[in-house]
Amino acid sequence: MTRNANRRGRLVVLAGPSGVGKSSVVHELRKLYPDLWFSVSATTRDQRPGELDGVDYRFVTADEFDRMIKNDDLLEWAEIHRGIHRSGTPRAPIEDRLAAGEPALVEVDLQGARNLREAMPEAYLVFLSPPSWDALVERLVQRGTEAPEVVERRLRTAKEELAAQSEFDAVVVNTDVRSAARDLLKLILDKSSDQLENH
Repeated sequence: MTRNANRRGRLVVLAGPSGVGKSSVVHELRKLYPDLWFSVSATTRDQRPGELDGVDYRFVTADEFDRMIKNDDLLEWAEIHRGIHRSGTPRAPIEDRLAAGEPALVEVDLQGARNLREAMPEAYLVFLSPPSWDALVERLVQRGTEAPEVVERRLRTAKEELAAQSEFDAVVVNTDVRSAARDLLKLILDKSSDQLENH
């Protein structure tokens, strides 16, 4: 993508229920298009095996997160899964990227997507959907990283999130990670071109 300081970049927001494969799709997207810039969310949740601090998430303590809120360092933030942890989108890296005329991709939950739409109405929201409810349940159970009561809580939240698909500008169904990543990349590149042409 060519830097263009005269035009503002496009913020593309990816959201979907827990277990739908957002992280897997983003990982595949990084392989397909290494030059695409990804926002790294700050989170107070525990680091999962294989996740890298500063790459997958910026893992912070509750006190550090409180300071980020107080200093207005987050574009949006939310309590996740009814208060189990908090996550947020650092403001400065996104604003810098968009000001440079380049697109930015943010991966968040439904609440984060709504907050980003409110903060930046021009953002393009993409919902990553499972191929079916059963597939989502299977993915969450097979993940094996959370206790059964946490999985149940995530499934309750997922029902609410799936019901909100109509709030999004586009829906990508994650039947296959590579295909979903390709579909998402096409939307990002199309929307970025639209943004440049409309200025």
